[in-house]
Amino acid sequence: MTDRVSLVPDGFEVPLELAGDGFRLEPLGEQHNERDLAAWSGSIDHIRATPGYPDGSWPPPEGMTAERNLADLARHARDFADRFGFTYSVLDGDDVIGCVYIYPSHERPDGVEVSSWVRADRAELDGPLYEAVSRWLAEVWPFEPGRIVYAAR
Repeated sequence: MTDRVSLVPDGFEVPLELAGDGFRLEPLGEQHNERDLAAWSGSIDHIRATPGYPDGSWPPPEGMTAERNLADLARHARDFADRFGFTYSVLDGDDVIGCVYIYPSHERPDGVEVSSWVRADRAELDGPLYEAVSRWLAEVWPFEPGRIVYAAR
């Protein structure tokens, strides 16, 4: 049980996938641990330079152990199950190439913060991922456009 408020209305069926050109999204989970850790830890500087990561708090420059990353993935999966926040792995086949995060805003109570990253070696997908997720948010999710903060590419 959680005292956090759901980010989406009770009747909203949270999407479990999004297919894009050269990628697909699925809910991030513990099964992604090894591939997720390799994806972001090999692209720290690239991710920190991505719009939407201005404070430099993530990813940690020292990296993480596999156990700590697994705990982080488990936290994101709990958030998803609790409908508090939604994190998706960006995949090409079974290869983790990025992540998308949809969470309550820290700045405004009714706001939604969205961020995404792709591996440095897949940087060409950053724009298409941003465009696909932006359309998905507008067409499928129950958020008013003025509530969504997602740094443009």
